[in-house]
Amino acid sequence: MEHEHFNHSHPVTDSLHAYKVGMGAFNEKMPELVHRFNQFTETCFQEGTLTKKEKQLIALGISLYSQDEYCIIYHTKGCLDQGCSEDEILEAVGVCAAFGGGAALSQGVTLVQQAVQELNQLKQ
Repeated sequence: MEHEHFNHSHPVTDSLHAYKVGMGAFNEKMPELVHRFNQFTETCFQEGTLTKKEKQLIALGISLYSQDEYCIIYHTKGCLDQGCSEDEILEAVGVCAAFGGGAALSQGVTLVQQAVQELNQLKQ
């Protein structure tokens, strides 16, 4: 029962859950579109010349540059899931800030660091 109740002290995991719920509802209405989108993105993130880890770091940078909070959280989690250290993630934030300036950096020093902390606590 506790897992179904939202705890506002976990905004990162609440956002991940909200995305999952929203995608589930969209999937009920547009199953073919969701299926094809998922196939495409799974292909994009497969191991290739670039590792899955490198691809997640790229996706995090693009998410920061585009100011997409759901994707910032999702790809921060993807980076951690692929074995990125906090230092590697923060270095990617720095590279992104070279292109996206203060807007990218502000998300990196707030949302990304919060996501790393919250998601690492869940692993323990």
